[in-house]
Amino acid sequence: MNSLSARSLASLLRGWREATAAPAYAALADRIRLLILDGRIPLGTRVPAERDLAAQLGVSRTTVTASYGELREGGYLDSLRGSGSVARLPSRSPIIIDNHQAGYLDFSKAALPAIPALAAAALQAATELPAYLGDPGFDPIGLPVLRAAVADRYSARGLPTEPEQIMITLGAQHAIALLARTILGRGDSALVESPSYPHAYEALRLTGARLVPVSVTSDDGWDEAALEQAIQRSSPAMGYLMPDFHNPTGQTMPAAMRERMLALAERQGTVIVADETMAELTIDRPDPPLPLAAYGAAVTIGSVGKTVWGGVRIGWIRAERQLIQKLTRARSAGDLGTPALEQLVVKNLLDQYDAILDIRQAQLRAGRDHLAGALAAAFPEWRVPTPNGGLTTWVNLGAPVSSQLTLAARAEGLLLAAGPRFGIDGAFERFLRIPFGHSADETDRAIEALGRAWTSLARGPLLDQSFLAEVV
Repeated sequence: MNSLSARSLASLLRGWREATAAPAYAALADRIRLLILDGRIPLGTRVPAERDLAAQLGVSRTTVTASYGELREGGYLDSLRGSGSVARLPSRSPIIIDNHQAGYLDFSKAALPAIPALAAAALQAATELPAYLGDPGFDPIGLPVLRAAVADRYSARGLPTEPEQIMITLGAQHAIALLARTILGRGDSALVESPSYPHAYEALRLTGARLVPVSVTSDDGWDEAALEQAIQRSSPAMGYLMPDFHNPTGQTMPAAMRERMLALAERQGTVIVADETMAELTIDRPDPPLPLAAYGAAVTIGSVGKTVWGGVRIGWIRAERQLIQKLTRARSAGDLGTPALEQLVVKNLLDQYDAILDIRQAQLRAGRDHLAGALAAAFPEWRVPTPNGGLTTWVNLGAPVSSQLTLAARAEGLLLAAGPRFGIDGAFERFLRIPFGHSADETDRAIEALGRAWTSLARGPLLDQSFLAEVV
């Protein structure tokens, strides 16, 4: 179980008594509750003892005791004998919305339309396919030509790689699931970020693993102290991270932190898996970090789902040869290989990948800047980060109403992914992930629908106006 020190919590609570006339115990409880809702205190984390926090904050122990009591009554803390008080959320499930609806403007996915070069690459692949038709067609590891092309791409990015270190998969999600069921066993711990890619949570949970969350924020990135503590105390069998243009915050892990984290993970026997599907979607970072495995022992995942098109279900795993062999043996339990035609399509596209990324960079810069301007004009009270890459911005609404806003937007014809979708057990109600890969016209229509939804929410009983001044 992760623990939050009194000093760390005091740092998160900075300014908790300002701009409020509430009693000290109530103001403290409100701020801790918001930290839990935002995921900055991950669920399952043990908060400091009352005496320690009181001393750190310079208040009476009675104040902290009353605050913790209020949080327990509201369902935000659990008291466990011998373990102190642990962060939780009230017993309710986050609102899950079925986004498979025709006629809706869909902003629930972080994706781009197909790259123009895709059609020509597919036609070329069709002419190359006959050379492979004499084989059985069941390909558990990948065509040699594509494995070599992916290895060359890693080498060009500063990570020398051989084709034998590559397995071709059915997209990145398939790679995550295959690694999870190969590395993890029931009862193992798995390190994850909070917030993070929700389908990764699902794949890890299916193995029976216990998730150990570490906070990532748009302002400060990874909580390095909590990350180190989670690895040291939990000794996770596997860690799933998105170090480049993290989904949904857009953060990039600094090079020095990568080195320290990987060295610690290696000492603890933790296999770090880096999801690098966003890694080359830079907008204005001229010097992106090297692939994570260039800084220490790590497994990396990539795909063309974000750069080329989500309909091309091709991804890959880069790992040491021994693990690739183990994954090949384990793969037949879930599938019998990757389609040859799609592999040839991707091989042809990798020949022109730098030009494709230049196109995406221009698209994403225009989309990000247009979205930022539209949101600032329509919702000046929201906090909208400007990420250096990736596909989304992680907007702080200033009130824990993300699920309600998502429902209201759906009534206006707009599909969104609410903040709790990216947390564990319902956190991040104050946040909304908004993608910027759409056209200017689509973005404008989405903002108009979102404005109508926000207005309808403000008129109803769901939006407590007192939260608007309490942005953490």
